[in-house]
Amino acid sequence: MRRVFLWAARNRWLRERLPRFRFMKRAVRRFMPGETLEDALAAALPLQAAGITSMYTRLGENLEHVAEADEVADHYVAAIDRIVAAGITGEISVKPTQLGLDLDPEICLAHLVRIAEHAAAVGSYLWIDMESSAYADATISLYERLRAIQPRTGICLQAYLRRTAADIERLRPLDPAIRLVKGAYDEKESIAYTNHRHIDANFVGLAVAFLIDGRERPIRLSLGTHDVALIEQIAEGVRGVGIARDGFEVAMLYGIRTDQQHRLAKAGYRVQALIAYGEYWYPWYMRRLAERPANVWFVMRQMLP
Repeated sequence: MRRVFLWAARNRWLRERLPRFRFMKRAVRRFMPGETLEDALAAALPLQAAGITSMYTRLGENLEHVAEADEVADHYVAAIDRIVAAGITGEISVKPTQLGLDLDPEICLAHLVRIAEHAAAVGSYLWIDMESSAYADATISLYERLRAIQPRTGICLQAYLRRTAADIERLRPLDPAIRLVKGAYDEKESIAYTNHRHIDANFVGLAVAFLIDGRERPIRLSLGTHDVALIEQIAEGVRGVGIARDGFEVAMLYGIRTDQQHRLAKAGYRVQALIAYGEYWYPWYMRRLAERPANVWFVMRQMLP
């Protein structure tokens, strides 16, 4: 089932047609409150009242024209100001291909620097998403260059890639901020773990090692998972060296395991909800279903009258 959804995410024919159906639009509302930034900010307010901060990403990837990347950068700069004006503690997360990485890495870097500097000026933060493995080297190189200019930046790394342990070691001299996720792309077994137990074990091992090795340094780790058992296992694994529940962060998607987000926040964890918005939601949504096939039943219910 996971492979079916990942195939559907790449299929242009389905991407152009399925979003037109009303049941699809109803179903996606579970994971995103709407297509505009205003929708996202409105959804963040009750979360903030419960002690849950927010992260925002405008959906879109693999742009074909430089002018599109310019518009995306302008949007994010304005979005930072609107988040501040709303009184919300929120951060921005961007995809490099949405800022022109496929077209010109230097243009992409310039956009990242501009957004990061604006975020830092208001006390916020910029995160770089990780896309498929084909972009791993380019994305890490971008982050190394960006981090040298603006420290208030982080990068997403994927635990299912066999290379991630080496990537963390490569970044360690930068005292990096890392959002560790399991991974949601269709990768070959030669470069990625495909067994969920192996992925879980690598996720825990990478997180615990990073926290323990960096406990005396200004690192930042965010656990991008909805698997509460893994979060608690990591917390227990680092408790013996004096790292408390608030020594790292938990990042979950808006609308998924909301009850657990509130429970973890009350238990002393720092919880952040990733709120996506935008019109280009279809491939992102298919990858979310691939991550958690149990959500398929929710989609099927939306097809009923």
